[in-house]
Amino acid sequence: MNLGNHLFQARKKRGLSQEAAAEKLGVSRQTISKWETDETLPDIRQSKRLVYGVSLDELIDFDLDVREVEQAIERTTPALEEKIDWTKAWGKKYPILLTYTRDVNVENYAVRLEAMIGELRAEYGYSELDAFLVLKDILASVWKGRKKKS
Repeated sequence: MNLGNHLFQARKKRGLSQEAAAEKLGVSRQTISKWETDETLPDIRQSKRLVYGVSLDELIDFDLDVREVEQAIERTTPALEEKIDWTKAWGKKYPILLTYTRDVNVENYAVRLEAMIGELRAEYGYSELDAFLVLKDILASVWKGRKKKS
């Protein structure tokens, strides 16, 4: 996503019209329009004064897709979570999730993972869910480390 689109999305999220944003910033509506269409860029002083409720860093790194996912997670209730077949949902992107059980001795890995969850619970006093989430996060961290090496 380009900076102009980031500016547009941030302004819209704040519920500001181009006119209202321009008035608050002391520029014309056309200037706001040119920023949002990438015709021109705000100078650094104007960027710091933006009234969109996001920092300059956030504006530059603004990722609407990530924000949408974060908001969807926040809105997800436990009842809804129970209805979602996460394996099937992620299996659309990663087909191995739909087929590995035919080849892998799942019970063998499950026993070892259960032991690790038990260790986390005993050593740190975590609940079963917290221990599971910590183990999941450790696995994700290991994966990220492997990706960086390759």
